[in-house]
Amino acid sequence: MKGFIVVLCLLFSTSIVIAQSIESKIRSYARKEYPNNERMQNFIYEKQMTDYKFMLNVTDYESKRKAEKEYPEDYSMQKFIYEEQVSSKKKMNNIEDEEVMDIAKKEYPDDYSMQKYIYEQQLEAKRFMKRVDDYEVKKIALKEYPNDFTMQKYIYEQQLEAKEYMSNATNYSAKRKAEEEYPNDYSMQKYIYDQLNE
Repeated sequence: MKGFIVVLCLLFSTSIVIAQSIESKIRSYARKEYPNNERMQNFIYEKQMTDYKFMLNVTDYESKRKAEKEYPEDYSMQKFIYEEQVSSKKKMNNIEDEEVMDIAKKEYPDDYSMQKYIYEQQLEAKRFMKRVDDYEVKKIALKEYPNDFTMQKYIYEQQLEAKEYMSNATNYSAKRKAEEEYPNDYSMQKYIYDQLNE
C-alpha cells in the first residue's frame, strides 16, 4: 500500500511539473508574439492553453502528429491543422473518382488537406476536358500531360487561344514559317509569328 501511495505521489508531482512547464512555455510564446502588449499576451496565453487541452484529447493520431510536426510551438495552429486534416480525411473517404484520387495521393501522400485540394482541382479539370469540342487541340493537351487533368486543361486553353490567334494572322509569310517550324503546337506558332512580325 505504501509503495502504491509513493507511485501516486510521484505521478501527481510529475504532472504538476509538466503542467507548470507547459504554462511557462505558453507564457513565453505569448510574450514573444506580443512583447509590448500585455492584454494580447493574456489573450494568446488563454487561447493557446485552451487549444493545448484540445490537442491532449484528440483521437486521430496521424493528424495529430502532422499538426505537431508542422507547428511544434503553436497549439492554436496545431488545432487548426488537426481539424483541417480530419475534415479533409472524412471527405476523401467519400470520393467518386479513383483515377483522380490516385493523382492526389501520389502528389501528397501524407497530407489529406492537400489531397482534397488536388482532388477537387483535378476532378474539375477532368470534367472540363470531357466537355471540350476541339479534338485536335485536346489531343495536344493529352499527349503533353497524359496523367494530369489540371495541366491538360491549362494546355488546352493556351493552345486553343493560340489557334484562334493564328487563324486571324494576316502576315502570311510569318504565319507559314511559324506553321512549318511547329506544325503541332499553336502556342509556339504564335510565339514564332509574333517574333517574325515585330
